[in-house]
Amino acid sequence: MSAENQIRDTIQLYFDGMYESSAEKTHRAFHPNAKITGYLEDGLHQMTVGEFASFVAGQQPSAKDKNERARLEILSLETAGNTAVARVRDDYLGLTFLDTLSLLKAEGEWRIYNKLFHVEGPGS
Repeated sequence: MSAENQIRDTIQLYFDGMYESSAEKTHRAFHPNAKITGYLEDGLHQMTVGEFASFVAGQQPSAKDKNERARLEILSLETAGNTAVARVRDDYLGLTFLDTLSLLKAEGEWRIYNKLFHVEGPGS
């Protein structure tokens, strides 16, 4: 499988974790040292992977269980050796997010090392 396809699979795993409220999938998509950072209405939010995975798992019932439309668009993807950057747009918790995901290949697997998120507005 090509690096691009592996990265796309990691991005899908990341989204599936949120869509299914799965802490396990969220942990698998992210490097253990990753940071999740961005702005919400109340200001800057910074989370570890553990904090983000707990937040994701706490969204019950999940978007999947509520039969919400799954929206994930990979807008761009660039690789350089064992690093990559992707811009993705997704709907989550009634909002549309534009995420910048930095990924790296560690121990043979592509993982998200940093997530910067921006809220574009209400979900579509």
